[in-house]
Parts: sequence; C-alpha cells; structure tokens
Amino acid sequence: MSFLLALALTARIVPGTPPSIELTNTGSQPITAWSVAVVSPNAQGGTHRETHTADSYLAEVTRNLPRAPQHLDWLQPGASTRIPVDAAPEGATVEIVAVIFADRTAEGDPQTVQTFFAHRRVERDQLRDVSEAFDRVLSAQRGLAALKALQQRFADAAADSVPHQTAREAVATYLAQAERGAEGAESADQQMRQYAAFVKKQYELAATHADRAIR
Repeated sequence: MSFLLALALTARIVPGTPPSIELTNTGSQPITAWSVAVVSPNAQGGTHRETHTADSYLAEVTRNLPRAPQHLDWLQPGASTRIPVDAAPEGATVEIVAVIFADRTAEGDPQTVQTFFAHRRVERDQLRDVSEAFDRVLSAQRGLAALKALQQRFADAAADSVPHQTAREAVATYLAQAERGAEGAESADQQMRQYAAFVKKQYELAATHADRAIR
C-alpha cells in the first residue's frame, strides 16, 4: 500500500453479526471507487483473502433514488461508511487494494485500477447506445406511438446490457400505462421523457469518468 493510499483511506474491522468493514476517507477529495481485502490466516498456515469492491461514480445522479445503498455513494472527505462482510475471523486484517478519486486519479494495484476503468468504459458505451435510442425515437414521435417504437427498439435480447434491460423494463411499464387511454398516454410520455433525460445524465457522467487521469 502506497503512502498516499494510506493517507487517503483507512479501514478497520467492526465485529458483529455479520461483521463489517468501516472505511474512512482521510484524504482531501471524494472517493468514487475502492477495493479492499479482508485477509485472515487459514488452517494450512497460509492466508485467505476476501475482496470487496464498489464503484459509485454514477452516484452523482443516482444517490437520491429510492433504496439507493449508502455504501454505493461517493465517500466524501472525513466521512465513513460500513460494508457488511461474510466473515472476519480472529486475526483478520483489512488491506486497501485500490482507490479512485473524483478527479479520476487513482492509487493502488494497477490491475485493479485498470479493471475499474475498463468497466466504466463499457458502461459508458452501453448508456450511450440507450440514450441515443431514446433521442432518435422521442425526437420524432410522441405518446403511444413513441412507446411502441421504443418497445420494438429495446426488444433485442442480443444487446442485453444492464442499461438496455432497465430501459426495456421502464418502457414496458410506461407502455402499459399509456394503453389505458389518452390521459394515461400523455402522462406516460412525459414520464418516459424524464427517464430518457435521466439516462442521458448517466451517460454524460460515465463519459466524464471513463478514463484515468494521470497526476
């Protein structure tokens, strides 16, 4: 663990049922992703590692959603969060593997950092595809016709990313509402456009955080 990493994030095991890890941001800027490992001795004289990771860069637009997990938010300077773990036997310690900051700089294991940013780039592209699909349909159609066109566009299971699946489920919900009548169609259209705007915000944030910045 680098000296900078030790300054930026501290971790300790909190006993309980289940036990948890308490992470504290002791640095000067928000942490958007982290990876830590619970390291404990095993019966063979070696060690067992249980790795826990979270990437919360999208929390800038998702943190106010219902049931959004607290530990999937940016860890602000001076703030702490607790993460339940499966086990933390006597003698276990916590190793900080990697940390990514709000300015896209990172410290820690190079492969872990690379994996974080590779996943972000994939998610960026998936969100871009979904956002562009909304733009193409909603700029040309309204109401029930727009929702049916979106249903057809998102029906392709070959593109089953999480953003694609979520968009398909949202469209199905609003389409069912729209089919109840003209008033329902107008309300569903408005809600669908709000959802499309939310996806665009996610994409823009993903595009901002997709590539590592070098100090």
